[in-house]
Amino acid sequence: MGLFSRLFGKPKQQVIPQVEPVEYKDFLIYQEPIAENGQFRVAGRITKEIDGELQTHRFIRSDLVSSKADAEE
Repeated sequence: MGLFSRLFGKPKQQVIPQVEPVEYKDFLIYQEPIAENGQFRVAGRITKEIDGELQTHRFIRSDLVSSKADAEE
């Protein structure tokens, strides 16, 4: 029964943590590090409201760091 409930059951809701943005020159920068093979990749999104429309740019850096705290610096 466990196999079928996992295959056909409801998907678990994904929890998206709420991150406080850092403000820089009218931009809001959200830190969203990505866990990868026991390390963390520096990533996030940058948003700014232009003419009443929210513009968003996602970024992922190529470097890896050893802790989540280092990735959020």
